[in-house]
Amino acid sequence: MYQFLLPLHSIFRWLVLISLSYSIYLSFKGKKGQFIFSNRINHIRHWTATIAHIQLIIGILLYTKSPIVQYFLKNGFDGWDENTFYGLLHIALMLMAIIVITLGSAKAKRKETDLEKFQTMFNYFSIGLLLIFIAIRWPFSPLANRPYIRPF
Repeated sequence: MYQFLLPLHSIFRWLVLISLSYSIYLSFKGKKGQFIFSNRINHIRHWTATIAHIQLIIGILLYTKSPIVQYFLKNGFDGWDENTFYGLLHIALMLMAIIVITLGSAKAKRKETDLEKFQTMFNYFSIGLLLIFIAIRWPFSPLANRPYIRPF
Protein backbone atom coordinates (compact mmCIF):
# COMPACT_ATOMS: atom_id res chain seq x y z
CA MET A 1 0.00 0.00 0.00
CA TYR A 2 2.86 2.37 0.86
CA GLN A 3 4.37 1.86 -2.61
CA PHE A 4 1.07 2.95 -4.18
CA LEU A 5 0.31 5.86 -1.84
CA LEU A 6 3.71 7.53 -2.12
CA PRO A 7 3.57 8.19 -5.90
CA LEU A 8 -0.15 9.04 -5.67
CA HIS A 9 0.58 11.63 -2.98
CA SER A 10 3.46 12.98 -5.06
CA ILE A 11 1.33 13.36 -8.19
CA PHE A 12 -1.71 14.70 -6.35
CA ARG A 13 0.33 17.55 -4.87
CA TRP A 14 0.50 19.05 -8.35
CA LEU A 15 -3.31 19.06 -8.55
CA VAL A 16 -3.39 20.87 -5.20
CA LEU A 17 -0.79 23.43 -6.31
CA ILE A 18 -2.43 24.02 -9.69
CA SER A 19 -5.96 24.34 -8.30
CA LEU A 20 -4.84 26.65 -5.49
CA SER A 21 -2.79 28.79 -7.86
CA TYR A 22 -5.69 29.06 -10.29
CA SER A 23 -8.13 29.95 -7.50
CA ILE A 24 -5.76 32.61 -6.21
CA TYR A 25 -5.39 34.01 -9.73
CA LEU A 26 -9.18 34.14 -10.18
CA SER A 27 -9.69 35.74 -6.78
CA PHE A 28 -7.00 38.34 -7.51
CA LYS A 29 -8.67 39.24 -10.81
CA GLY A 30 -12.04 39.27 -9.04
CA LYS A 31 -10.74 41.66 -6.38
CA LYS A 32 -9.75 44.01 -9.19
CA GLY A 33 -13.31 43.92 -10.49
CA GLN A 34 -12.55 41.89 -13.60
CA PHE A 35 -14.83 38.96 -12.66
CA ILE A 36 -18.10 38.40 -10.91
CA PHE A 37 -18.34 35.55 -8.42
CA SER A 38 -20.14 33.27 -10.83
CA ASN A 39 -21.33 29.73 -10.35
CA ARG A 40 -18.21 28.57 -12.24
CA ILE A 41 -15.87 30.36 -9.83
CA ASN A 42 -17.85 29.01 -6.89
CA HIS A 43 -17.33 25.48 -8.24
CA ILE A 44 -13.61 26.16 -8.61
CA ARG A 45 -13.52 27.36 -4.98
CA HIS A 46 -15.30 24.21 -3.87
CA TRP A 47 -13.15 21.83 -5.94
CA THR A 48 -9.94 23.49 -4.78
CA ALA A 49 -10.86 22.73 -1.17
CA THR A 50 -12.03 19.22 -2.13
CA ILE A 51 -8.76 18.42 -3.92
CA ALA A 52 -6.86 19.63 -0.84
CA HIS A 53 -8.99 17.36 1.36
CA ILE A 54 -8.36 14.34 -0.86
CA GLN A 55 -4.64 15.04 -0.67
CA LEU A 56 -4.94 15.25 3.12
CA ILE A 57 -6.62 11.83 3.27
CA ILE A 58 -3.91 10.31 1.07
CA GLY A 59 -1.28 12.01 3.25
CA ILE A 60 -2.76 10.70 6.50
CA LEU A 61 -2.89 7.17 5.08
CA LEU A 62 0.70 7.57 3.95
CA TYR A 63 1.67 8.94 7.36
CA THR A 64 0.41 5.78 9.05
CA LYS A 65 2.37 3.52 6.65
CA SER A 66 5.62 5.47 6.24
CA PRO A 67 8.76 3.80 7.62
CA ILE A 68 10.30 7.26 8.13
CA VAL A 69 7.37 8.34 10.30
CA GLN A 70 7.35 5.01 12.13
CA TYR A 71 11.01 5.51 12.98
CA PHE A 72 10.29 9.04 14.23
CA LEU A 73 7.35 7.90 16.36
CA LYS A 74 9.41 5.11 17.87
CA ASN A 75 12.56 7.15 18.54
CA GLY A 76 11.19 10.66 18.99
CA PHE A 77 13.00 13.90 18.26
CA ASP A 78 16.61 13.19 17.37
CA GLY A 79 17.70 16.50 15.86
CA TRP A 80 16.44 18.19 12.72
CA ASP A 81 16.62 15.49 10.09
CA GLU A 82 14.38 13.84 7.51
CA ASN A 83 12.61 11.76 10.17
CA THR A 84 11.73 14.84 12.21
CA PHE A 85 10.62 16.70 9.12
CA TYR A 86 8.16 14.04 7.99
CA GLY A 87 7.20 12.88 11.45
CA LEU A 88 6.40 16.33 12.79
CA LEU A 89 6.82 19.39 10.57
CA HIS A 90 5.32 18.16 7.30
CA ILE A 91 2.14 16.84 8.87
CA ALA A 92 1.69 19.88 11.15
CA LEU A 93 2.18 22.43 8.36
CA MET A 94 -0.03 20.53 5.94
CA LEU A 95 -2.81 20.22 8.51
CA MET A 96 -2.59 23.96 9.14
CA ALA A 97 -2.68 24.63 5.40
CA ILE A 98 -5.79 22.47 4.91
CA ILE A 99 -7.50 24.13 7.87
CA VAL A 100 -6.76 27.58 6.43
CA ILE A 101 -7.99 26.55 2.96
CA THR A 102 -11.15 24.99 4.42
CA LEU A 103 -11.91 28.08 6.51
CA GLY A 104 -11.30 30.34 3.53
CA SER A 105 -13.56 28.30 1.31
CA ALA A 106 -16.35 28.22 3.89
CA LYS A 107 -16.07 31.91 4.71
CA ALA A 108 -15.95 32.94 1.05
CA LYS A 109 -19.11 30.96 0.36
CA ARG A 110 -20.96 32.87 3.09
CA LYS A 111 -19.85 36.41 2.23
CA GLU A 112 -22.43 38.78 0.82
CA THR A 113 -20.64 40.66 -1.95
CA ASP A 114 -18.44 39.40 -4.77
CA LEU A 115 -15.56 41.58 -3.57
CA GLU A 116 -15.73 40.06 -0.08
CA LYS A 117 -15.85 36.55 -1.53
CA PHE A 118 -12.83 37.17 -3.75
CA GLN A 119 -10.90 38.92 -0.96
CA THR A 120 -11.55 36.07 1.46
CA MET A 121 -10.57 33.43 -1.08
CA PHE A 122 -7.43 35.34 -1.99
CA ASN A 123 -6.27 35.82 1.60
CA TYR A 124 -6.94 32.34 2.93
CA PHE A 125 -5.89 30.40 -0.16
CA SER A 126 -2.65 32.42 -0.41
CA ILE A 127 -1.76 31.64 3.21
CA GLY A 128 -2.59 27.98 2.61
CA LEU A 129 -0.42 27.90 -0.51
CA LEU A 130 2.47 29.51 1.36
CA LEU A 131 2.25 26.90 4.12
CA ILE A 132 2.19 24.14 1.51
CA PHE A 133 5.25 25.54 -0.26
CA ILE A 134 7.11 25.57 3.04
CA ALA A 135 6.02 22.02 3.90
CA ILE A 136 6.90 20.39 0.57
CA ARG A 137 10.35 18.88 0.33
CA TRP A 138 11.51 20.05 -3.07
CA PRO A 139 14.35 18.40 -5.04
CA PHE A 140 16.63 21.33 -4.16
CA SER A 141 15.92 21.16 -0.41
CA PRO A 142 18.95 20.40 1.78
CA LEU A 143 16.87 18.76 4.54
CA ALA A 144 14.93 16.03 2.75
CA ASN A 145 14.97 16.41 -1.01
CA ARG A 146 12.47 14.48 -3.08
CA PRO A 147 11.85 14.25 -6.83
CA TYR A 148 9.16 16.39 -8.45
CA ILE A 149 7.11 13.26 -9.20
CA ARG A 150 7.64 9.75 -7.87
CA PRO A 151 6.88 7.08 -10.47
CA PHE A 152 4.54 4.19 -9.74
